[in-house]
Amino acid sequence: MTVYRYVGRTKTGEVTKGKINASSKNAAITKLRERGINPREVNESTSILDKDINLGGGKVKHQDFVIYCRQFATLIRAGVTIVDATNILARQTTSKVLRSSLEQVEEDIRTGIPFSEATRKNPKVFPELFINMMASAEVSGNLDSTLDKLATTFEKQFNLKKKIQSTMTYPLVLLCLTILVAGFIMISVVPSFTETFESMGAELPTITVITIKISEWLQLYWYIALGLIVLTIIILVYLYKKNEQFHYTVNYLLLKMPVFGPLLQKSVIARMMSTLASLFSSAVPILQCLIIVEKVVNNPILGEVIRDARNSLEKGSTLTEPLEKSWLFPPLVTSMVSIGESTGSLELMLEKVAEFYEAEVDRSVDTLKSLIEPLMILFLAIIVGGIVAAIFLPMFSLYEQM
Repeated sequence: MTVYRYVGRTKTGEVTKGKINASSKNAAITKLRERGINPREVNESTSILDKDINLGGGKVKHQDFVIYCRQFATLIRAGVTIVDATNILARQTTSKVLRSSLEQVEEDIRTGIPFSEATRKNPKVFPELFINMMASAEVSGNLDSTLDKLATTFEKQFNLKKKIQSTMTYPLVLLCLTILVAGFIMISVVPSFTETFESMGAELPTITVITIKISEWLQLYWYIALGLIVLTIIILVYLYKKNEQFHYTVNYLLLKMPVFGPLLQKSVIARMMSTLASLFSSAVPILQCLIIVEKVVNNPILGEVIRDARNSLEKGSTLTEPLEKSWLFPPLVTSMVSIGESTGSLELMLEKVAEFYEAEVDRSVDTLKSLIEPLMILFLAIIVGGIVAAIFLPMFSLYEQM
């Protein structure tokens, strides 16, 4: 959206001036006339203060989008038209990215473009799940209930993601803290003891010799060690984003991890089933549902199974068959899906599976947090304690000889 400065007259003849966001000068003039202002002068603003500085990469915060869905549903339920509801929400949202997108959507739907098609122009703001469910709702007329369901789905997915992140963040933070503390001791503390040991000419234990050698290397080449760590991280991130095989391997290994693997597996299943149930409830075709689910879950292991499921359905087979062949889905999931397909209650079965695994994620997160904390503290104690022991063992030997 571009900011335009205008000068015009109101219906009462008063001169008014200000700023307005629009995609073009003609769109700005149209907006002003709709507000009862007869523009005399409309020019694009050149002030840097009127330029939107976006540091978020064009994305909307999850909380802002959930609030938008809830408020949109309330306005539609109250009888407000889609155009007016979009205008109201664009003016009151605190997200600049969402406001700019909604203003563009408002302009498009005023020209006769369907709401779902208008949102499809900005996939960074409006998820594929939202666009397709809204397209289905436009046909059925259940906009308010669909928006409520979308908000609930997005809330669940956001909470699920945050729980997984919080569980995995703690050990990573503690690991980084351990490395920093160990590095500080090796570079700042160990050298002072090294001089003492050399002056005494004592025979040092193997662990002390190794510790001193590492300390001496770090003092001379710490910048190389830091550079190697940073370079390794950059290379791994690049490969994860650009190399499909590496991306697949990393996700496979994460799902196979002894502690975090089952938790990630449950979260992936919960997200898939929740999204699939929401799409089913909106009467989105099954093949289209699977395409959207693959994008929403964004996991190459699951994506492979979903593609097999699409091929299976296209050949006239069942959804259950490819799920049964995959190690990713436990018998509970495949049994529930099979029952749903055979009884015509697939949407209900998918919702039940999603609820079960969401509860399982909650329980697993609580259990892991209670286990990880003492284990990571023990790890920190072993690393730092090992360095301290390497320093003080020779001191005790010297004391006994005296």
